[in-house]
Amino acid sequence: MKNFKEKYLSGEIPFEDIDDYIYQWGMDDNAKTLREYLGLNEEEEDAWVSIGEDALIALLDRNSSDT
Repeated sequence: MKNFKEKYLSGEIPFEDIDDYIYQWGMDDNAKTLREYLGLNEEEEDAWVSIGEDALIALLDRNSSDT
């Protein structure tokens, strides 16, 4: 099953769907951290927490253009 990052980068879902993934993570009984569940790396998580969603979107969009 694809995680949030994989689906976002492939254009399957809009960024706003991250809220649904966060909710589902909170409801699931799993050992993954939120970062792992979403498929984010440390740089992406740090930008998201420290700066906000716009920083995360910028990093993800930059990564999608690198592929």
